Amino acid sequence: MSFVAVIPARAASTRLPGKPLLDIAGKPMVVRTAEQAARSQAARVIIATDDPAIQAAAMAHGFDAALTRADHATGTDRLAEVAQQMGWSGDTIVVNVQGDEPLIDPAQINAVAQLLAQDPDAAIATCAAPIGNTQTLFNPNAVKVVCDARQRALYFSRAPIPWARDELADGQQRLAPKLPALHHIGLYAYRASFLKIFPALPVGPLEHFESLEQLRALENGYAIAVLTAREHPAAGVDTQEDLERVRNIFANRL
Repeated sequence: MSFVAVIPARAASTRLPGKPLLDIAGKPMVVRTAEQAARSQAARVIIATDDPAIQAAAMAHGFDAALTRADHATGTDRLAEVAQQMGWSGDTIVVNVQGDEPLIDPAQINAVAQLLAQDPDAAIATCAAPIGNTQTLFNPNAVKVVCDARQRALYFSRAPIPWARDELADGQQRLAPKLPALHHIGLYAYRASFLKIFPALPVGPLEHFESLEQLRALENGYAIAVLTAREHPAAGVDTQEDLERVRNIFANRL
C-alpha cells in the first residue's frame, strides 16, 4: 500500500490566531504534526497552506509545502488543489491530517489509508471511536456518525445519534447502555480521483445546516468507510488550554 499525507494549515483561526506556527517545544505546531505523519508509512508528507510564512516554516524544517489559494471553504477543497498541482493519478490515496494534531498516532494514519485501499467502492475512509459519556454524546462540537452493517457511514451529525427513544423519553440527558454511538475522528483518506471532483459537487441542505463537509459526499451518493478505533486518540489543539496541555506533554518527553 502506498499513500501520501497532506496537512492543510490555514493562517486564520478565531480562537488561536496564527495556530499553525505556535511554538511547541521549539518547533511550530504544524511541523510537530508533520513529524508525526512522517512516522507513518506515507511515501510523502506535504503541508498545504495559504500562508507564505507557514510554507517557509515547513520548508525550514525539511518538509515539502504547497502554497494554495486562500479562498477554500474546507480542508478537502485545499487538498483537491494540491492533488491537481501534483498531478497525482486517480488511484493515489491521500490522507488528510489536520494541522492541529501534533499528537496524532502514526498507526492510525496507516490504518485509515489501509481501509480505503481495501475498499475499492468507497471514495473516502475515516475513523470513529465509541462514545462513553453523556457529555460527548450531547456536545454539538463533537460530531457523531452512524454506520450500516458494512461499516459504511449512514449519516454524520452534531446531534446525539442514534437517539435512544425509550431511555430519553423523560427528557433527561443520559447515555443508554450499549448504545452504538460513535464519535467521529477528523482523519480522512481520499482517492485523488474523488478529490478532483469534490469541489464541483453541489452543497446540499444537510451539509449547509450541519456545517459538515463530509455530508457533501453522502448527499451526492459517495460511500464513506468508517474504521472504529478501540479508544479515542489524543485530542488536537483548539484552545489555549489545549496548547498548554500539549506543550507540557512535549516538555516531559525531553
